[in-house]
Amino acid sequence: MSSTPRCPSCRRFVYLDTLVCPECGTEMGMQVIDRVFVALRDGRATGDDGTWFACSEREWGCNWLVRDDAPAGRCISCRLTRTRPDQDDTIALEKLAKVEEAKRRLLLQVGDLGLPIVPWYTTPGGLGFDLLSSRSDGRKVIIGHANGIITIDLAESLDDVREAVRVKLGEPYRTILGHLRHEIGHYYQNVLIQDDETWARCRDLFGDERASYQEALKRHYAVGAPESWQDSFISEYATMHPWEDFAETFAHYLHIVGTLQTAAAIGIRLDAGVSTLRDIDVVPRDDYRDEPVGRVLADWAALSQGFNRVNRSMGLGDLYPFTITQPVQRKLAFLHEIITRTPLTTDEQVALALAPGEESA
Repeated sequence: MSSTPRCPSCRRFVYLDTLVCPECGTEMGMQVIDRVFVALRDGRATGDDGTWFACSEREWGCNWLVRDDAPAGRCISCRLTRTRPDQDDTIALEKLAKVEEAKRRLLLQVGDLGLPIVPWYTTPGGLGFDLLSSRSDGRKVIIGHANGIITIDLAESLDDVREAVRVKLGEPYRTILGHLRHEIGHYYQNVLIQDDETWARCRDLFGDERASYQEALKRHYAVGAPESWQDSFISEYATMHPWEDFAETFAHYLHIVGTLQTAAAIGIRLDAGVSTLRDIDVVPRDDYRDEPVGRVLADWAALSQGFNRVNRSMGLGDLYPFTITQPVQRKLAFLHEIITRTPLTTDEQVALALAPGEESA
């Protein structure tokens, strides 16, 4: 989102998941082409760009809108969900609502970055989500990605479940949005890298992804990360296999530019004459497409220090508990290049909102 979302009636700041303005009671929905909230009356809004209807999943917290000429009553985000809990599994569906909220945030971000979104139901290997709960029927749900489909365990929307896993694995950070950003990194590795030269550069930075994944998995959980892994990797899990290194670094790129975009939207800046964190002004941007990666990382170095201090003042852990070393900076620079060279076209923005084509049965 390149601007701060506001209520269309009273102009109060609202969060991306808002259904009803807490100040004036206006029922609202997000028109995702222009990234603005509009007021709804009887579940619809009419303007110069046509009539928009509330997504049919609004009862489960979806506040996106669907244009009257769209091929389905569900918004693009909801249609990208290939598999979900049964309708009578209301406990799992309550968890689904929280995960869908994070997914909508993810899709807004990749849309703002200009990354193509090709739905699973229009193209083999297209993007889709299986959102299942390991708490339903005793099924085993493994978070991961395969051939465009991202699988998320809804049980991790529960703080106690997710925190237990985080502590067990010794991770400094674990969230549903983090899972989604990581897994979509797997998807975009094959979407954004198409030529031999770029693959060679990718392998030089991250390693050869053609190495056995199963052997790497066994080795990682048997002996753990190599010594001094912090010198070259953003996380311990990134050391497991080149695929995971790429996906972890991709997730961090989204963490960084997404948080900088939010800082820009709400007007956060560091003035050199006041701040002790930098000798020059730091003014985060809502779009870094035309900026070198050095600007991204310099802004983030200063802002993340400030955010960490704020968290500590509340007795919390660091907002961003990671160190970006020179090797990681080079990996982030590669990602910045392949992401920003993707043309941002009107067609892609419209595809994000409308996604032409019917869902498969």
